[in-house]
Amino acid sequence: MLQIEDVLRDRGSRYAVSGGAVLGRAGADAFLAELKRAKKFAKATHNTWACVFSDLGPVKSDDGEAGAGAVILKMLEREGLCDHIVVVTRWYGGVHLGGDRFAHVVTAVRAYLAALHRAQGR
Repeated sequence: MLQIEDVLRDRGSRYAVSGGAVLGRAGADAFLAELKRAKKFAKATHNTWACVFSDLGPVKSDDGEAGAGAVILKMLEREGLCDHIVVVTRWYGGVHLGGDRFAHVVTAVRAYLAALHRAQGR
């Protein structure tokens, strides 16, 4: 699992991003369960995620953050990343961020992809 715990903060909200290789929906479910074993991720306001499965195709979850899963999915498709889940976690800080929340999801996924490329030596 690759994880960046403090990607950014805005008006009290905090963002983290996690991800890793998974096989099928069962693998994604296991990844999410493992992530939520950490109490702070289990208590997060949103754990939005997406994955392009080689057997099921694209799957996403907004986890209450409407539209966030689609943003993650579009970035994964553009990257050509298959059988790899990316989860953007948000702890709500009490102030609505409006459309800025989508920019923050993009920032988190970009940070993840950059770290993944570094880890792969690209």
